[in-house]
Amino acid sequence: MKKIVVTGGSGKAGHATIKELVERDYDVLNVDLLPPRERLCPYLKTDLMELGQVFEVLQGAGAVIHMGAIPAPDLQPPESIFRHNTLTTYNVFSAAVSLGLQKVVWASSETTLGLPFDRVKPAYAPIDEGHPLYPESSYALSKVISEEMARQFNRWSGIPFVGLRFSNVMLPQDYERFPSFSKDPTLRKWNLWGYVDARDVGQSCRLALEADTTGAEVFIIAAADTVMNRPSRELLAEVFPGVPLRGEIGEFESLLSSEKARNVLGYRPQYSWRTAS
Repeated sequence: MKKIVVTGGSGKAGHATIKELVERDYDVLNVDLLPPRERLCPYLKTDLMELGQVFEVLQGAGAVIHMGAIPAPDLQPPESIFRHNTLTTYNVFSAAVSLGLQKVVWASSETTLGLPFDRVKPAYAPIDEGHPLYPESSYALSKVISEEMARQFNRWSGIPFVGLRFSNVMLPQDYERFPSFSKDPTLRKWNLWGYVDARDVGQSCRLALEADTTGAEVFIIAAADTVMNRPSRELLAEVFPGVPLRGEIGEFESLLSSEKARNVLGYRPQYSWRTAS
């Protein structure tokens, strides 16, 4: 491919993705409102709310990895989050199609699946891409709508879209507090005790870029294990009694299944808090 544009490249997940791509000799452009703390590639200040600016930065690109968004439900008023995330995603998708890019990879979210699982319990575990969508915040709703936008733009254009439903993205320095989670299983029950290392986010974005996919696919991207030092089966039975467990799982295996990403993209999470030094 030609140039790869990463929106939101100055953020935690965006930085890890750019690092992954640059190390493999991709020509990358970081577009973000904020400059990066570490400059790994050219940077261009861009407001994704402005369609003209989006067209300008995507001109001549081979693909886009769209990670620019308000990244959590509690950072701004709900209506601001919904408006910003849906409009910026629409602008990126529509410009990518108009310019004839080869692929769109973008950040969806685990929140589409019903987090924080207060009003609606998980239908089953481990959760996979067949699980019903239960958006419980304007942030989650913006991601569900964006998944439908991806399907529509794919139907119109034939350009492959890959949505990655990232779990809670962590940096190595975050792992210091993980042992404290096991004291109270309810502290992290809101996403079934899941997480994903930012470096594995970068891996998944590169693999999605390179994979021979069609249509508008979505994939759960999580670590192989949970944040807990208690068996996953035991946690599910205690905190979510009655939620069926599908199949056999390992002692600390994640209850957010990345099996589809493993089979289709070749995703293999490389990092765990248990082995972090």
